[in-house]
Amino acid sequence: MRRSTKSLVRAMIMGVVSAGFMAYPNHGMVEAQTVYNTPMPSVIRVAIRPNNDPLAPIAYVQTLGFQEYCEDVLPNEWMPSWNAQTLRAGAIAIKMFAWYHTLHPVSTGGWTYDVDNTTNYQQFKYLSGTTITNQAVLSTWNIVYVPATGDVTQLNYRAGIPNNPNWAFVGSNMMAQWGSEYWGRTARLTFPNVLGMYYPGLSIQYI
Repeated sequence: MRRSTKSLVRAMIMGVVSAGFMAYPNHGMVEAQTVYNTPMPSVIRVAIRPNNDPLAPIAYVQTLGFQEYCEDVLPNEWMPSWNAQTLRAGAIAIKMFAWYHTLHPVSTGGWTYDVDNTTNYQQFKYLSGTTITNQAVLSTWNIVYVPATGDVTQLNYRAGIPNNPNWAFVGSNMMAQWGSEYWGRTARLTFPNVLGMYYPGLSIQYI
């Protein structure tokens, strides 16, 4: 017999509890001064492609503060109207994705950069941060989501299906943005629980 959506949500939440994620803010969080033997980057180099077109040639490379970059990505990848816990999960995913790429820069066509401003990496629009999305970035700024080794890990994500739990993404190491909103708003999961739905084997650390 097919289980109801409510019972599936309850079972999934219990699975997250048994994995230890529901103990936020204490369980599974350890103090860390650095991750992957490096501090959080202070700046990031963004290759600017006109009109945020992933296929457009690079016009220039913009260097800006790492926090400012994250603030100018979040409202373009997660909707500012979404649940506050959802936005915090998104803020951490964006930060970890960007941090990983500062450790793995690329050089193409005479340009060296960490990310570009398009969906090749993350959608970035200068000075697009909003009050609510900036708060999500700020409130999670001293939090990372990493494996036990402390390696900075690229937290990948995709849009997923709107207004849907997006079961196919659960446990896949790929967060569904629409799924994160479903779990944050409908199931009322906190952001560590939302992250735990998608990225098995990782946990929160403070820096």
